Amino acid sequence: MFSLHTALRILSLTSLVHAAAASTVFESLHGVPRGWTFVRDAEGDENVNLRLSLKQQNVDSLYEKLMDVSTPDHKQYGQHYEGHELRSLLQPTEQTSNVAISWLQDNNITAITDDSDYVLFKTTVGNANKLLNTKFGWYKSEEFKQNVLRTLSYSVPDEVRDHINFVQPTTRFGSLKPLSSHAQLIDAGPKTNGKAKWLGKPTPPSKLDPACNTTTTPECLLNLYNVHYKGDPDNGNTVGFASFLEEYARYADLEEFEKVYAPYAIGHNFSVVQFSNGGNNQTSTEDSGEANLDNQYIVGVGYPTPVVEYSTGGRGLLIPDGDSPTQADNTNEPYLEWLLALTKLPNSEIPNSISISYGENEQEIPISYAKQVCQLFAQLGARGKTILFSSGDSGTGDFCLSNDGKNTTKFQPQFPASCPYVTSVGGTRYVEPEVAVFFSSGGFSNIWPRPLYQELAVTSYLRKIGDKNEGYYNRHGRGFPDVAAQAQNFRVIDQGTDNGYRGTSCSAPTFNGIVALLNSARVSAGLPTLGFLNPWIYTVGQFGLNDITLGAATGCNGMSRFNSKPNGSPVIPGASWDATEGWDAVTGLGTPDFGKLLKLSTPFVANKGGVLDTK
Repeated sequence: MFSLHTALRILSLTSLVHAAAASTVFESLHGVPRGWTFVRDAEGDENVNLRLSLKQQNVDSLYEKLMDVSTPDHKQYGQHYEGHELRSLLQPTEQTSNVAISWLQDNNITAITDDSDYVLFKTTVGNANKLLNTKFGWYKSEEFKQNVLRTLSYSVPDEVRDHINFVQPTTRFGSLKPLSSHAQLIDAGPKTNGKAKWLGKPTPPSKLDPACNTTTTPECLLNLYNVHYKGDPDNGNTVGFASFLEEYARYADLEEFEKVYAPYAIGHNFSVVQFSNGGNNQTSTEDSGEANLDNQYIVGVGYPTPVVEYSTGGRGLLIPDGDSPTQADNTNEPYLEWLLALTKLPNSEIPNSISISYGENEQEIPISYAKQVCQLFAQLGARGKTILFSSGDSGTGDFCLSNDGKNTTKFQPQFPASCPYVTSVGGTRYVEPEVAVFFSSGGFSNIWPRPLYQELAVTSYLRKIGDKNEGYYNRHGRGFPDVAAQAQNFRVIDQGTDNGYRGTSCSAPTFNGIVALLNSARVSAGLPTLGFLNPWIYTVGQFGLNDITLGAATGCNGMSRFNSKPNGSPVIPGASWDATEGWDAVTGLGTPDFGKLLKLSTPFVANKGGVLDTK
């Protein structure tokens, strides 16, 4: 139920809209979000910084071009685009830019920066209230006790609404408190002594060390996934990962990890690119388990491919819900800021595959924002870059209730894993056989319809499960994950301590290391990079994957994601996605067999010469 003050405030905003006949509501929330309270109206002379996202041209053409260069049997397969070609294709019309800027200027706003697809501006609250027919106010997190300047609803003139995607931050309630990432610390071990734990001998898949059932190391992964190839570190191929939420990979921790778990890579380092005031604090005492995990396992699996870390400052946008109700709970990443900076670089400066081990409930992200972020991933795919995301660690969902005011009981798909232009990586555990891990997120998007490339695979799964989970998910949505990899008991060095981690944050960098080596082979052979992977994976590449048919992902049991305490969510009895033959909503099409994938992607290159063959 809303408080009387909230109801009166929404009524007041509605009255403002009705007073301006030429304006209509553009975006709104159903009330003050869970975990927040209204403090006071903002003073008219207070400053506010806002961003307009402009409508682009030829967006449908971008998606067509992406599929053309990514579909194996298409005549344009592998003919990737340069960034300037896509910017020219998508450039907003002159009319769109003029309408947006004139609208601002007509409202006495002069501090304007035109950044092509976006217009940044600074003004006073008084001007912003007039511009958007709203009332900005200060809202406070009930837990973290910090205030943000936001509104519950805003409007734009009818002549402007067809030219913009959003104005933000307005109805988006962000967070300020650093939190640990989605990689889950299982155990904090002792300081390392530098003693190597690498056996250094090839173990055929039928003779995997049983210890790999309880402890995952690079050696386990190289053996399990049949990696015997050694790439060329000087052929121009690179691999990357993104770090957010003030986490930074540490040089000293990588050095120690190489000594203990990857002696073949001793001396192999990584470079750092910083965006939006992102840091590279090597002396921080804060947890950097996520960043170190990403870095150490990309190096461990993808060696000797050069590695790049992208460190991006700030926090992303949030519509609070049960999983992230307050500032203190926000683990949303500033994807948009990172992507806008990344896509301005030439192709030669962007790694050929990038993994991101972060995500949140799809419903926490405003649809307009989610679509723009997803479109930027599509741009990277069209430029020959593979983007991999962890599928998430909440199974069918944790807080299984909608935040749209209807309080609908439903599963919770994850973003950006649900974006159809990224490759989503689910999780497994154990070896011989691998089994779907219970926390691996999967399901079906409520934003994006199912893409054609996965239609056959996903509809086959839906036939198998019949009416199981009926009514709790969108049967017509984009299914995820696409693939999977190990996600349990990863050894990671953080601040010199040997720790155990689990989560699909382990799966994504592992699969990224595999893709890095596949791309290395293709680049050395004079072939284009794999780029957007999904059309290839769902046709040719599926024959190079290990189908996972055991295990299930569970969820919607009324327990919190992070602390296993009751979270007020409704319980859905028996909620699960089962692993089955073929694609399923917990492990996708399966885990990699590098030797088979190499033969399918670069048939004339042998899977030999790698560290398993030389140690």
